[in-house]
Amino acid sequence: MNTSYLLDVAVRAALEAGIFLSSLKEVIICAEQGHDIKLQVDKDAEKIIVDILQQTGIPVLSEEAGWIGSNQETALHWIVDPLDGSLNYARNIPLYCISIALWDGDKPLLGIVYDYVHNRLCKGVVGEGAFLNDVSINVSSVTERLQAVMATGFPVYSSFETENLLPFIKDLQSYKKVRLFGSAAFSMMMVAQGSIEVYRENNIAWWDVAAGIAIVLAAGGYVDFDFTNKEKHLMRVFASNHIKLKES
Repeated sequence: MNTSYLLDVAVRAALEAGIFLSSLKEVIICAEQGHDIKLQVDKDAEKIIVDILQQTGIPVLSEEAGWIGSNQETALHWIVDPLDGSLNYARNIPLYCISIALWDGDKPLLGIVYDYVHNRLCKGVVGEGAFLNDVSINVSSVTERLQAVMATGFPVYSSFETENLLPFIKDLQSYKKVRLFGSAAFSMMMVAQGSIEVYRENNIAWWDVAAGIAIVLAAGGYVDFDFTNKEKHLMRVFASNHIKLKES
């Protein structure tokens, strides 16, 4: 596998989608159900990304279209979220990004998170390093929860019942500060560049975090994850600068 070539392809796909998304002036909502929202731009940006990634001959799993090529979760495959933070996009909150990852089965290999609004392209190859606009980045050195900042969110598949939220809220109280950016990929980019120490969510979609997991690992961080519902591609993720924060 030529990692450098595949990373370049992913970067090109992200940049092309970013150019397209930057040119749009109108938000077209395709559907709204519960806490979820679907936009036309998600589908349009997805096509741009997938068309480029398919040149590699590697199957693609994308948020909007599902599997493209073949269903091969046990082999090499791309994982794409063409616009992570769709509600932010629809409400003109400038915290959303393009997320592209390459995994081998359940193993993350590389990731791209492109915050095109602020021209911030974060990329990483596990075992080789992570970069923000081609400048090397690393996770922070904070190892105490009382000094750590955590990002989290409430995915669309979350239970919002009080009894389910109370243990979650109790955990939040052990951190210095908590931030909800509205984009899992953006949150993990913040961990990778050392701005915050922890990102955690339950029942988050694989395509929302696939690239971020690779980038945090590439930046020297720690990630613990597993599938809570593999059929729906839902995950539990704890990403941090250091394993000590999970054990606190």
